[in-house]
This record gives sequence, structure tokens and C-alpha cells, in this order.
Amino acid sequence: MCGFTHPQPQSTYRLHRQVQRIQQTMAKQSHQKQTPDFHDKYGNAVSARGATLCVAGWTYSATETGIEWNRMAPVPCRQRYPKEGQD
Repeated sequence: MCGFTHPQPQSTYRLHRQVQRIQQTMAKQSHQKQTPDFHDKYGNAVSARGATLCVAGWTYSATETGIEWNRMAPVPCRQRYPKEGQD
């Protein structure tokens, strides 16, 4: 013998019953017709309105408040000269 012992028939039966119960519960839940909740009914509309409000707010902030934005002005390139004595 290699030292492996088979589980007791009673514990195997309990495990089998537990797996069956889980499978039955999952089957019941998958076959139930779920009623739409708030997010199912209004989720897309609320998201679209939120995005519209966000874009409108940033557009107003960018154009009407008088903030001067840093527009990444071109930085002049500096020539680098070698130090004396190095070629």
C-alpha cells in the first residue's frame, strides 16, 4: 500500500449532498426572472446626464472663468558648448 486511505463513505456522501445543494441553489437562481432594479431602469440615462454635466462644467471653466492656462509655450533650445579642453 502507498499510504493513501479512501475517505469514509459517510463523509463522501455528505460532500456529495453539499455539492448537490449548491448546484440546486445555483440552478434556481439562474432560472428566476429578476425584476429590473433602479440601475437597470435608469443607469444609462443617469450616466449620460452625469457625463453631459461634467463636460458642460469643464467647458464653462475653460472658457468663461478667465483662467489663464499654461499652453506649453515652445521652450527655446539651448546650444550646449563643450567645456574648454575637451574635444
